[in-house]
Amino acid sequence: MLNIAVLVSGGGTNLQALIDAQQRGEIANGKITLVVASNSGAYALERARKADIKTEVVARKSFASKELFDEALLLSLKNHSIDLVVLAGFLCILGENTLTAYKRRIINVHPSLIPAFCGDGFYGLRVHEAALARGVKITGATVHFVNEITDGGEIILQKAVQVLPGDTPELLQRRVMEQAEWIILPKAVSLYCCGML
Repeated sequence: MLNIAVLVSGGGTNLQALIDAQQRGEIANGKITLVVASNSGAYALERARKADIKTEVVARKSFASKELFDEALLLSLKNHSIDLVVLAGFLCILGENTLTAYKRRIINVHPSLIPAFCGDGFYGLRVHEAALARGVKITGATVHFVNEITDGGEIILQKAVQVLPGDTPELLQRRVMEQAEWIILPKAVSLYCCGML
């Protein structure tokens, strides 16, 4: 059974999708044993507590440098014997030490069909605003391995979602979460835990 850490910064909707999938028995050979938030006000921490999952806060602003933050994060993961790290709306960039220690053991969900609307500065509503501004008819979500390039790691799964007339960034964001992110993220985690990636 692999120990999974989910890293979060906000509301934790993708964390909830993972918790729900775990409770339904859809994450074979893996268990979420730790949720790490980048700020103490993240509602995701409450979601974790309700599911009886250990939580920790490793706040970037509490550290004098990115390197010290990365060391603290890595120490937390090692102290909990974490096998797989899942970024679920984690708005901090991981440092070299964590990336090296968890090479090909960190996955991220991104709210677009990579390589579209990804990379530095593309997160949250910004992704959907860019998609609507470009006039695309199809968007979606991607789960990928994390490397030193923002959204540049090997793609694991993708799922397309239709853009509808009258969509706002908020409407599109919700549809992408419901129809893509919340489906492919638990699936990718399960595939990893079963040794299929």
